[in-house]
Amino acid sequence: MALIALAADKGSPGVTTAAVALAAVWPRRVLLAETDPAGGDLVYRSAAAHGGPLNPNTGMLSIAATARRGLVPDQLWDHVQPLSGGLEVLVGLGIAEQAAGLAGLWPTLGHAFASLADSPNAAADVIADCGRISGDTPAVELFPHASLVLLLSRTEPEAIARVRDRAAALAGKLHGGPRGAASLANPVIGVVLIADTGNAGKLASQVNDMLVHAQTGARVVGTLADDPAGADQLAGRRRGRLDKSLLIRSARKVAADLYQQYGAAWAASAQANQVQQAHHVQHNHPGQMQGHAGAGT
Repeated sequence: MALIALAADKGSPGVTTAAVALAAVWPRRVLLAETDPAGGDLVYRSAAAHGGPLNPNTGMLSIAATARRGLVPDQLWDHVQPLSGGLEVLVGLGIAEQAAGLAGLWPTLGHAFASLADSPNAAADVIADCGRISGDTPAVELFPHASLVLLLSRTEPEAIARVRDRAAALAGKLHGGPRGAASLANPVIGVVLIADTGNAGKLASQVNDMLVHAQTGARVVGTLADDPAGADQLAGRRRGRLDKSLLIRSARKVAADLYQQYGAAWAASAQANQVQQAHHVQHNHPGQMQGHAGAGT
């Protein structure tokens, strides 16, 4: 299973831009979910595959009624819309006040997102744009179901200090306390820096050393190019070869590195879950198994 949750502490590091960029180059089928309780942005900045606007009522808003009756992962696809480039998106809420309709449902959504990779019909990883987070943000309830929690940060000193403190707070909430580099726990907390390409490698190394020294339980997992022109191309506000932009080239490297490092573990987890589910059905519903076997002969 693979739910990758992206979030930021404060400021404008570009969580939505990063989520869209990573989803656009993800090596497997992926569903981009706008799970920011403050509301989504894609309905305002992106066109649907048919050329018209996205429907703001189909997505997180429509899934609330379904989730209250229980949510099977494949039901997520009933609320998905394709963007003009083909990316499949679960459109976010329109305004923050609509988040009240999802009260109590965030763990259900988290489990469905994480389990979608195990679907025998339409498996996909989920990249969730959780926006800005704080201690009382309900989107944090998705995190225990995630394989990766990625914190976006720019490289100003105050931004680095904030991501350090946010990572330590999340480690306390998700892992029961801070951990050193040798004892990283699940979900893995990673930091993605938004940086100029010229000094990105040096900055990543310095910030990673700081995170390890502070025993935050997090580490730097990659850098995305600080590329306003590429971000405008991604949002459809500017023409150009998007695949050649610094943003997409850096996103492709981050996605490949993440998948190379964690993909095998995700696949093993999915196989283990499928075996466990099959054993559960066989153990608790032996008659169903015999009936299926008889029907196939």
